[in-house]
Amino acid sequence: MPMPQKDKRYTYADYYTWDDEKRRELIDGIPYEMFPDETRAMSPAPSWAHQNASSELHYQLATFLRGKPCKVFTAPFDVRLNGNGDDDPDVVQPDLVVICDQLKLDIKGCNGAPDMVVEILSPSTARRDKTIKFNKYQQAGVREYWIIDPDIKILSTHILTDSGYITRAYSETDTVPVHVLEGCEINLTDVFTL
Repeated sequence: MPMPQKDKRYTYADYYTWDDEKRRELIDGIPYEMFPDETRAMSPAPSWAHQNASSELHYQLATFLRGKPCKVFTAPFDVRLNGNGDDDPDVVQPDLVVICDQLKLDIKGCNGAPDMVVEILSPSTARRDKTIKFNKYQQAGVREYWIIDPDIKILSTHILTDSGYITRAYSETDTVPVHVLEGCEINLTDVFTL
C-alpha cells in the first residue's frame, strides 16, 4: 500500500495497511508520526524515565484490576476513538488505556473511547498530547485522561464532567485516586522513582 500523503485524509482501514514499520496516529484523518524526527523506519525507544513510569503505572493498575472486568493495555495498542471501526478517522496509541466495556475490544484493539487514557510525555509528542489529543479525548468521551511528565515529575489529571474536563495537578509524593476505578489509588512516588 502506498504510504500516507500529507494532503489526503485517511481512515483506520487505510492506516491498517501501511507497512513501513513507523508508528503513527490519525487525528481527523491526518497521519502523525509518533517520532517525526527519526529517519530510520523503526522508532527510537522512549527514555528510561518514560519506560519506568509506564511500567510502574501498568503494574499498579493491573494489580488492582486482577479479577475485575476492566482491563489495562499498554502501547502500542490501537484505539479507534469514535467507535467507527475501519471508517474511524481518529486512531491513537496512548501509553496506557483502561477499558471496562469488553464490547469495545476486538482483534484490532479498542473500538470506542476507553474509560481512562494515560499519555507519558516525550519531546516528540508532548505538544500533541497536551492540545490536539486533549481535545479529541474530551470530545470522544474519555472519562479520565492523565498526562504524566516524567522529567519534572508532575501528573495532570483531567476528569470529564458535563461541562468538560476538570484538571488537577499532582507531584511525585502524592497518592492519586483513579476516578473511573472506585477504590484504586496510584502511588506516584513509585511511578517517578528511578
